[in-house]
Amino acid sequence: MDALDQLKSKYLDGIAQAPDEAALEDLRLAALGKKGEISLKMRELGGMSPEERQTTGAALNLLKTEIDAALRAKKEALADAALDARLKGEWLDITLPGRPRPHGTIHPVSQVMDEVTAIFADMGFAVAEGPQIESDWYNFDALNIAPEHPARQEHDTFFMARAEGDNRPPHVLRTHTSPVQIRAMQERGAPVRVIAPGRVYRMDMDQTHAPMFHQVEGMAIGRDISMANLKWTLEEFCKAFFEVPDVELRFRASHFPFTEPSAEVDIRCSWAGGQLKIGEGDSWLEILGSGMMQPKVLQAGGIDPTQWQGFAFGMGIDRIAMLKYGIPDLRAFFESDLRWLRHYGFAALDLPTVFGGLSR
Repeated sequence: MDALDQLKSKYLDGIAQAPDEAALEDLRLAALGKKGEISLKMRELGGMSPEERQTTGAALNLLKTEIDAALRAKKEALADAALDARLKGEWLDITLPGRPRPHGTIHPVSQVMDEVTAIFADMGFAVAEGPQIESDWYNFDALNIAPEHPARQEHDTFFMARAEGDNRPPHVLRTHTSPVQIRAMQERGAPVRVIAPGRVYRMDMDQTHAPMFHQVEGMAIGRDISMANLKWTLEEFCKAFFEVPDVELRFRASHFPFTEPSAEVDIRCSWAGGQLKIGEGDSWLEILGSGMMQPKVLQAGGIDPTQWQGFAFGMGIDRIAMLKYGIPDLRAFFESDLRWLRHYGFAALDLPTVFGGLSR
């Protein structure tokens, strides 16, 4: 056996018996490194005759290729063996149940807004929308609200700031969604049936009031619309929303500038054991305001009051959400008090949302 055969046998046997990658690296350096045996043999080619250099060079290159291939194969085999050992030591039981993750749902106000919209849609009411920053005319004048009315004072309404010399008409953060009714009449004419849900703003803050809250207002205009139609509509809504088979509503005479006659609407209820129950008992609870549309309001909407008449109503979405789900403090909706919402069955998402991290 010549010298090259001895080197081949030496390193191929060593590679086959290498226990790990560190030993394999030592063998590579010993054979193919700058001072490795095969590398040193390659340097000797310069002192050989052309015939010897051609024969010996080809044999050395072949040996180098074989050793390099053996090193790669052994390295892959060691990696496969390490992976097999790891898989035997680490295992996952895929039949185990997954880790529970908290599930958020929509905010109670958003849920109630969707419920209200669906109920009135079944009665033929379309949804109308309008801007939250309204002109003084749409928010007050078109609704027959006189200049001296308290709602037009700065202690009740958020007026938009004006730079000195800006003589444009005043604009406000809308105090109700009634301006949407004016816009709907102007755009759609009569007959028309719409509801207008959305955010409104007033300077008020306590247990049952907030400076930003939500309302839904509705109107129906036709040739022969009457208070009887209004009463039926509200009764059907209350039965569907509060999920009771029957309700009794009480209409109390009142005054609103935009309706004539006007009525506050109470619903029969009880407070047995401190828990509100709708549709039974000896108590009454005010839930909304309503009435027949004032002729001047119809005129502002471009509708002839001698040919058409209609009813209108408005209620606080936050308020009826509190009544339905038994939440006593309106501030729980907006101040990120997760304890309140969890107590009343509303889960919260882990990540903040547009509602400050609250969702049902």
